[in-house]
Amino acid sequence: MEIRQVDVSEKNVVRREAVARGFIKLKPETIKKIRGGEIEKGDPLQVARIAGINAAKLTPFLLPLCHPLKLDHVLIDAMIKDDGVEVVARVKATEKTGVEMEALTAVSIALLNIWDVVKPYEKDELGQYPETVITGIKVIEKRKEEP
Repeated sequence: MEIRQVDVSEKNVVRREAVARGFIKLKPETIKKIRGGEIEKGDPLQVARIAGINAAKLTPFLLPLCHPLKLDHVLIDAMIKDDGVEVVARVKATEKTGVEMEALTAVSIALLNIWDVVKPYEKDELGQYPETVITGIKVIEKRKEEP
């Protein structure tokens, strides 16, 4: 079967919302540095928020079968936990197709940006990342409001 984008031309435009979450496990020392504002590249939570917003907007460039959507709102929350950072993305649009891929992309890229910003503190003596792991990326809520 050939690869092809789904035809949504006959679908109704409706209000859609998706929420996704993910987590990056970090060393306790890294968490302490984040809380203390001691990360050389700057605040990883702020970087994650900006990167996540951009990622949601760029989803159809990264996932070629996704339709380009006009997003009404993208909200990225990044919360420090005792063992890492949780990222939650909420994406809203009034469109013919859902926004869950945009929310998942936003979370994924936000988490990767956190890793990038804190990687010097996560490396072991061999330059490896034995403790750092991104987990639990999933859609936790999806809604659409029919007219």
